[in-house]
Amino acid sequence: MLGLPITDEQIQEMVNHLDDIDFKMAAEEEKKLRHDVMAHVHTFAHRCPRAASIIHLGATSCYVGDNTDLIVLRDGIDILLPKLARVISRLANFAEQYANLPTLGFTHYQPAQLTTVGKRCCLWLQDLCMDLQNLEHARTKLRFRGVKGTTGTQASFLQLFEGDHNKVEELDRLVTEMAGFKSAYLVTGQTYSRKVDIDTLAVLSSLGATVHKICMDIRLLANLKEIEEPFEKDQIGSSAMPYKRNPMRSERCCSLARHLMTLIMDPLQTAAVQWFERTLDDSANRRICLAEAFLTADIVLSTLQNISEGLVVYPKVIERHIRQELPFMATENFIMAMVKAGGNRQDCHEKIRVLSQQAAAVVKQEGGDNDLITRIRADPYFSPIQEQLENLLDPSSFTGRAPQQVVKFLKEEVYPLLTPYENQMDIKIELEL
Repeated sequence: MLGLPITDEQIQEMVNHLDDIDFKMAAEEEKKLRHDVMAHVHTFAHRCPRAASIIHLGATSCYVGDNTDLIVLRDGIDILLPKLARVISRLANFAEQYANLPTLGFTHYQPAQLTTVGKRCCLWLQDLCMDLQNLEHARTKLRFRGVKGTTGTQASFLQLFEGDHNKVEELDRLVTEMAGFKSAYLVTGQTYSRKVDIDTLAVLSSLGATVHKICMDIRLLANLKEIEEPFEKDQIGSSAMPYKRNPMRSERCCSLARHLMTLIMDPLQTAAVQWFERTLDDSANRRICLAEAFLTADIVLSTLQNISEGLVVYPKVIERHIRQELPFMATENFIMAMVKAGGNRQDCHEKIRVLSQQAAAVVKQEGGDNDLITRIRADPYFSPIQEQLENLLDPSSFTGRAPQQVVKFLKEEVYPLLTPYENQMDIKIELEL
């Protein structure tokens, strides 16, 4: 096509032997040559004697290795994107189902103003949606290394084409297109910039942080017995304590997510120590960290999908916890109601302060239930608002716009992101272990 003396017969011979690589011979060649790419060049040439003279012509090892890595990064992202979308879809269903169920909010892991179970789930979803967008962006901006030569100058190819710059550029374009990329990096050294690896693993490490936060929340809620991950009929939580229902899957996600978060340090350090056009101390490190990042993200997403498909909510437990804390949270409402009924704000505040301290003592010193409402009902001072107490204690009146926020967030931000993945939503995850 571009005028090099390469025959159709040579090309067809290589095509015919793409899938019958002699890996035993390649291993023997690598042991002898101490060079993985050249070991495979020799092995492939042995399979294709007619094409042997043109195999690896003008190329360098990074033409093979780096371009392959970019294909793997691209294809790895393509595998992860629908998996992440499915997790978002499952949790969106959960958020919608429990959009109106009041629950205690927690700040500093201390009881705070009420929210809803669905609204809390939207906090998880927001982070996951950011991860999805970041992963899509990383996929979009990924480019091919292409045909660049030993130090990125394309000198060997310029020599092959006898100084024809247009043919070198056309070869670069054709190879990039055949690899399925829209564009190649215009400037490289011997390798593509290792900051590409940073950008990719930064997204995956950020996903790890998201998953860890979600699964940590689930573990804390499991301790409160408000929400649990799936627990099989014959599953054993502890070898010593048969009653235990340990959140094993969430713990596994947290464990793996921590590993995923740490992997960003490898490409950061690798990029920082690349001398001039390239040093080889990147190679062994990258073969580990890039693969591990994608494999770890993959199993973390599969496990999180399994968790999100089987989350169990215990509304009665949630209601009990609300009842234990709501009387204190409602005191401001009581004061306002008394003032409307003709009472004095300062007098009412003092009355409730004293009764609250008495109720707190019952809870903390005697281990009893919060009896503040009983004390208020028994105090004649509060007789003007006795009939309003039930309405003033309705949990749904303390959740603000949480239900409306859930609906708006899902409609405007979550569901539109899932549209490109609609035909990949039906896959369910069954964990073997």
